[in-house]
Amino acid sequence: MIIVRASHDSDLPQITAIYAHHVLSGTGSFETEAPTLAEMTARRADVLAKGLPYIVAEGHINGSNQVLGYAYCTWFKLRPAYRFSAEDSVYIVPGLQGKGLGRALLAELAAQAEKMGIRKLIAVIGDSNNAGSISLHRSVGFTDVGVLKSCGWKFDQWLDVVLMEKALGFGNTLPPQSPTQLDPQ
Repeated sequence: MIIVRASHDSDLPQITAIYAHHVLSGTGSFETEAPTLAEMTARRADVLAKGLPYIVAEGHINGSNQVLGYAYCTWFKLRPAYRFSAEDSVYIVPGLQGKGLGRALLAELAAQAEKMGIRKLIAVIGDSNNAGSISLHRSVGFTDVGVLKSCGWKFDQWLDVVLMEKALGFGNTLPPQSPTQLDPQ
């Protein structure tokens, strides 16, 4: 059974290992060196300090509960006018992609972001050949916005960035109903 829940400090070694794999062997992240546990701890703390969600999918494997994937969102841009737009990130344990973990995480992330007043989730997907991530985002209602051609260089090749979006709540059909606590600073 898979449980999607808020992340805990104790999840960080597993989160760090999951991300390291994707940095070192994939093109979904444009980082070229895997961040340390200390760096990943600081990054999570920054997301949480901004009041944004950072969640994990946990499941029972090899006799114990383990983090099988994680997701979070952070501000799309830091200027105040962007305070209703956030960028999502989702990473899954190698070999477990395509089993519904990413979908469960991204759907919950979108639900939590919507509850806090975010009106737009934006996916900035590394590599236009990243069919898994593109398909995942489409499966939860993201639509294509465009492709930035050859803007990343990793593994001796030029890589595109795919932009996708998902309106949350009322989207752009209504202005915010009251002053918001959302602050990208």
